[in-house]
Amino acid sequence: MCVPRNPQREKIHERCKNICPPKDTFDRTLLHTHDKSRTDLEQVPKIFMKPDFALDDSLTFNSVLPWSHFNTAGGKGNRDAASSKLLQEKLSHYLDIVEVNIAHQISLRSEAFFHAMTSQHELQDYLKKTSQAVKMLRDKIAQIDKVMCEGSLHILRLALTRNNCVKVYNKLKLMATVHQTQPTVQVLLSTSEFVGALDLIATTQEVLQQELQGIHSFRHLGSQLCELEKLIDKMMVAEFSTYSHSDLNRPLEDDCQILEEERLVSLVFGLLKQRKLSFLEIYSEEMIITAKNIIKQCVINKVSQIEELDTDAVMKLADQMRMLNFPQWFDLLTDIFSKFIVFLQRVKATLNVIHSVVLSVLDKNQRTRELEISQQKNAAKDNSLDTEVAYLIHDGIFISDAFSESELTPIAVDTASQRNASPNSEPCSSDSVSEPECTTDSSSSKEQIPSSATPGGVDIMVNEDMKLTDLELGKLANNTQELLYSASDICHDRAVKFLMARAKDGFLEKLNSTEFITLSRLMETFIFDTEQICGRKSMSLLGALQSQASKFVNRFHEERKTKLSLLLDNERWKQADVPAEFQDLVDSLSDGKIALPEKKSGATEERKPAEVLIVEGQQYAVVGTVLLLIRIILEYCQCVDNIPSVTTDMLTRLSDLLKYFNSRSCQLVLGAGALQVVGLKTITTKNLALSSRCLQLIVHYIPVIRAHFEARLQPKQYSMLRHFDHITKDYHDHIAEISAKLVAIMDNLFDKLLSKYEVKAPVPSTCFRNICKQMAKMHEAMIDLLPEEQIQMLFLRINASYKLHLKKQLSHLNVINDGGPQNGLVTADVAFYTGNLQALKGLKDLDLNMAEIWEQKR
Repeated sequence: MCVPRNPQREKIHERCKNICPPKDTFDRTLLHTHDKSRTDLEQVPKIFMKPDFALDDSLTFNSVLPWSHFNTAGGKGNRDAASSKLLQEKLSHYLDIVEVNIAHQISLRSEAFFHAMTSQHELQDYLKKTSQAVKMLRDKIAQIDKVMCEGSLHILRLALTRNNCVKVYNKLKLMATVHQTQPTVQVLLSTSEFVGALDLIATTQEVLQQELQGIHSFRHLGSQLCELEKLIDKMMVAEFSTYSHSDLNRPLEDDCQILEEERLVSLVFGLLKQRKLSFLEIYSEEMIITAKNIIKQCVINKVSQIEELDTDAVMKLADQMRMLNFPQWFDLLTDIFSKFIVFLQRVKATLNVIHSVVLSVLDKNQRTRELEISQQKNAAKDNSLDTEVAYLIHDGIFISDAFSESELTPIAVDTASQRNASPNSEPCSSDSVSEPECTTDSSSSKEQIPSSATPGGVDIMVNEDMKLTDLELGKLANNTQELLYSASDICHDRAVKFLMARAKDGFLEKLNSTEFITLSRLMETFIFDTEQICGRKSMSLLGALQSQASKFVNRFHEERKTKLSLLLDNERWKQADVPAEFQDLVDSLSDGKIALPEKKSGATEERKPAEVLIVEGQQYAVVGTVLLLIRIILEYCQCVDNIPSVTTDMLTRLSDLLKYFNSRSCQLVLGAGALQVVGLKTITTKNLALSSRCLQLIVHYIPVIRAHFEARLQPKQYSMLRHFDHITKDYHDHIAEISAKLVAIMDNLFDKLLSKYEVKAPVPSTCFRNICKQMAKMHEAMIDLLPEEQIQMLFLRINASYKLHLKKQLSHLNVINDGGPQNGLVTADVAFYTGNLQALKGLKDLDLNMAEIWEQKR
């Protein structure tokens, strides 16, 4: 915009121009003046022209004002004063030169200065008009503000003030609620509501750290709550110890398996919340104490019921227990086992509740983790959308600002407004809550997880406060199961100590078979019941049972082996009558099942003993020792049925017993040991045949015994059955040796008689008469002992020996089959032998062909 000139100022300017020389004159004298100014300025020292000239520099100051000009010492005052005056005049001259040059330069630029001054006046006029326009605009704006904006802004200001007042009110209400935390916690602790108290403390701590941070009146509340939380930890541990003691030591006759399930769930959940994972150790220690007390109380009750015991004379409880006889002690053990079963059932029920709480917390942790993963995925999608929207900007305004506020959640809107609000619009403190309403029910950052119910019907809340990891919870669940196994082991260990206390005087080793079997069955039943309850077999009591069973087997075997030894040492190897009970015993084995039949006293007395033993239609002539041996064998088999754990030991001992009978009978009969042991005059063929038949009876039952043991062995133990194969072979070898001995007896007789045989009258000769007589005696001795098939086979072998000796003797006598007199005599003797032999019972079909005894005619 062009500003009009002032005519008055133009006149002044023209007048000034007339006074000043014309421009061309100035131009002509400009060069001369410039040269003169340069000459004058050269008189000024260069130090004054330096850009960094400063008198505060000591060197510069000393150069401009030498100190020697101001030194008045040495009588040189007048001269120095003149020098100082001269210096002052010199500096004044320099100043004049500079001022003249400056004035000259200003005069050269007077036109420019005048133009600047003219523009300044114009600018002042323009600013004055602008100021008036601004004043008018402000008046109009003030009128518009008063008419159109002041009321609306006042309403907004009042709304903001109201909002701030609401926040202050909520803050004060929250402070009042937090102020009541400690009394409320005390009330909850008085009712053992530990979980509620811990939740309240956790919520209060979170509110203090987030929403009430910096409040001076609450500066000590956080530390007080921490101390209170530590106190609650101790109280919960003590309360769980009290609960464990009350639960495990209440009367075992009480049918309730779980004591105050709600209280247990609350305690376990609180302990998990505070990471107090050692509570299972407390329960384990209480189990050990309770198991000891159960045995002690059972012994006290049993001893007090026995009037025969002098408890005053015997002070120690263990010594009083050892004075009980087997029926009394067995009843005591039964009572202890029954109490232990109830005890384990209670422990299992309690641990199941604990296990369920731990698994519930683990399940909720996994669900929470899955929820967080899904939220992170959703957040990633939202972030990608926000990133796209962020690029849609125009003049610093997001297009998303045009979205309706109703589409946003109240919390998000309020949070955004709080974040974007200016400090002047927020009268509250900087730690004010971000939500319009604040309560202690839940913090703004805590996510609530749905409640879960335990098997007992108790609802528990699982939230982020549960800081336990999945690994810790899984380990705790495993420890709970292991604690149940430990409970079973504790009961078994205490039972073993109780057994060992009674076994100190050899009481258990002195039990008879019936008593030990009864005890064994009771212990096996207890082991099975505990395995069913706890899910795992405890080995301590089983090991003690096996140890006692091993001792019992040793004593059982030694008694019967000693008994068998005594029977064999007194056996005269004569055929014994078979009592009816032994026949019944054998008949009970006909179906392959080995079991001792019940005694029938009345029926047995009426029946007379039989001469032989009937086994599946076969007659066995036996000695008394073998009858008792069969019964002993059945006792071994019956013991295996009653005590399955000793099957392998019994098999080994029975094998040893059978081997012992075989070897000892061989020594006594074949080895003729009975001559010295029993006092027999000689070992007859009847003794030999009877011994063979007894061995055959045992061999007949070995497959039955083998099958009995095989059905009770594990597949990996089948190799032990080879003992029966070895025994069978030994018995067959023994039987074969007896048959060979019988043949050898007749062989010696043939050798003795036929070596003296002479072919001469009378017929039959004396030699053949004696041979037939001895053959008849042997046949008579064996016909009632051995079956016909064996007798035939035996006499075939004897006849072969006879032929061999006769042929040898005829060859020695040079008697040949030539039809001569000697041949006739021999034929008559042989016919006599053959006739007598075939006349014997069971030998009529015997092949007695004598053709091979003759030497052929030369």
